[in-house]
Amino acid sequence: MLVDSHCHLEYEGLVEDQDAALDRAREAGIEAFLNISTKHAEWDQVVGTARAKRDVYASVGIHPHNADDHAELTREELLAATHDAKVIGIGETGLDYYYDHSDRAVQQDLFRLHIDVAREVRLPVIIHTRDAEDDTLAILEDELGKGAFPALIHCFTASAEFGRAVIDLGLSVSISGIVTFKNAKDLQAFARDIPQDRLLFETDSPFLAPVPHRGKPCEPGYVRDTAQFLADLREEPLANLAAYTTRNFYRLFSKAAA
Repeated sequence: MLVDSHCHLEYEGLVEDQDAALDRAREAGIEAFLNISTKHAEWDQVVGTARAKRDVYASVGIHPHNADDHAELTREELLAATHDAKVIGIGETGLDYYYDHSDRAVQQDLFRLHIDVAREVRLPVIIHTRDAEDDTLAILEDELGKGAFPALIHCFTASAEFGRAVIDLGLSVSISGIVTFKNAKDLQAFARDIPQDRLLFETDSPFLAPVPHRGKPCEPGYVRDTAQFLADLREEPLANLAAYTTRNFYRLFSKAAA
């Protein structure tokens, strides 16, 4: 059995066929799904879906693209949202300097706010980082100096040097369908060597459909294609890889196993 540790079930391309897509994923051996929020206005819907489906969980957070619209978000608002029984993660949050849709200082402040709440409630921070490796690493090192918190880099596409650095800091890494792309040689080389106890899978659906589904809206069930590709790359049985990545999910997102 596998887990999709990051999907957007409320997004166009998936929400219209949500129940059927989840059924197809279950038939493919996907046993749990983490439904990710990216702005405050989504929280109720994301959490509501998780409440309605026993194998779906939720996160609450603000994507860096949306940081400018949430500059006034308070610690108390985010903290209160984490108390729901089905909320098992905080994010996605982080830094995106590729698009720069929001002011970088605002992105950084909100990233730190998410970490501060995560440190209190012991829920993992789900981190988005793009073209912002130095600042992401600097913030992580600074915040870890204030006290430990669980975290993972979602949809990892950064450099191997950054990957090794965050693993050394104790973070986990989630691999998406991007690893199956022909031009992802650097990512494939890094993914081959991720320690077993730090590896998770995700789809980031409805985005980033893996081979052989390129050009289609991605679905949670496609996590199996990514897992099979990486199992072949790592020269190990899929069942073995599925077992330890699923254990990793429940160890990191321990509220899901409660």
